[in-house]
Amino acid sequence: MTSAPSPALAPRAATLIGLGAIALWSSLALLVVLAGAIPPFELAALTFAIGGGLGFAYVAARDRLAALRQPWRVWAVGVGGLFGYHALYFAALSLAPPAEASLVNYLWPLLIVLLSGLLPGEGLRARHVIGAVLGFAGAASLFAGRAADAAGRPLTRGVVVGYALALAAAFVWSSYSVLSRRLKGAPTEAVAGFCIATAALATLCHYLFETTVAPAGAPQWAAIACLGVGPLGLAFFVWDYGVKHGDIRLLGIAAYATPVLSTLILIAGGVAEATASLGLACALIVGGAVVATRRS
Repeated sequence: MTSAPSPALAPRAATLIGLGAIALWSSLALLVVLAGAIPPFELAALTFAIGGGLGFAYVAARDRLAALRQPWRVWAVGVGGLFGYHALYFAALSLAPPAEASLVNYLWPLLIVLLSGLLPGEGLRARHVIGAVLGFAGAASLFAGRAADAAGRPLTRGVVVGYALALAAAFVWSSYSVLSRRLKGAPTEAVAGFCIATAALATLCHYLFETTVAPAGAPQWAAIACLGVGPLGLAFFVWDYGVKHGDIRLLGIAAYATPVLSTLILIAGGVAEATASLGLACALIVGGAVVATRRS
């Protein structure tokens, strides 16, 4: 069994692979709706088990199981990023209005752009910051309509804690992404182990804090399976490869396309309606990407 790392692709190809994660995450909202009223940690346990199991099978088939033997700091970053982010985000959604909590959480692409300036050899230009700010403005305009529904909700201590947890989740995911770049020597195959460990921790949290709800029929099971294969499975592998070997700043800015694409998919699926804020969000996010990559 060999543990030699796989050869890295060119940065542009690696960036395109990383963009695949954004496309996969865009289907998350619709698939969660189709999965039904499954408690968050139960859903995470099921989907991460599927994603991790498939990843483990792929790694084993390639005779790369030695890639799972990584130093403790690699495991701390990997499991801390995957499980820590989802645990904080789920908790935030349970306390604060979902639209507003999601907007606070969506500071993570901007944080990736800013934190990437601390990486060796990664210069941060004004165009990157401007592009990221435009992307955040686009996400803000998209969430503004949803947040208006919760405008009358009193700002209780629990809501404030929810916002703080959403902000913590943004810091965890951005830190995970940037630290993964620092640990680029760790092969992407190790993500299979991170997913399995996350599934185990989510199972523990489910039994501690939730009541089990069995999926009702084949359509819900199919949605759960699709979640585990795509946005909560393969997406983490291609994101890991992209942030390690591609343009991490561009990936951070492009991540703002996720809520827009997600909304478009919900509209196509008949779950949401087109709004003027969606058009504004598209314009700002595309404009931000153009500004950030005008010399690329």
